[in-house]
Amino acid sequence: MSFYEFLVAARKNPLFGKLAYFGLKLLGAEIPVSVAIGPGFLLHHGGAGVVIHPKTVIGARVGIYPGVTLGRADVYRPASQSKFEGLVVEDDAILGAGAKILCESGILRVGRGTVIGANAVLLESTGENELWAGIPAKKVGQRS
Repeated sequence: MSFYEFLVAARKNPLFGKLAYFGLKLLGAEIPVSVAIGPGFLLHHGGAGVVIHPKTVIGARVGIYPGVTLGRADVYRPASQSKFEGLVVEDDAILGAGAKILCESGILRVGRGTVIGANAVLLESTGENELWAGIPAKKVGQRS
């Protein structure tokens, strides 16, 4: 477990949680305490520039590279008027450097084992073990 992953896990600690959260912010990763994260989470290369919406659930063994954003696609609306409900990244998914996963309404799911390519902009839910790339992201293959 790297120092960064230690800080991610420590966010839930009643004594040191806020300190860990602010430590991550100082290192360039915005991961609110409300984000549920499964075991084996990997924040590759320190996760500089990672921003995760508070209504996100991340499964086990998910890898996130620097510059990834998980959030609302309708930021032009006040949050009170948004139909956004949240994001779910299922087990074993990989979010490539600079990937943006944005949801406008409901819940967007990144399926189990799915890989989102570097700098892709994902605007829809995926199936399991799929490869997505491009702007906007499209399914380009299947992970074996």
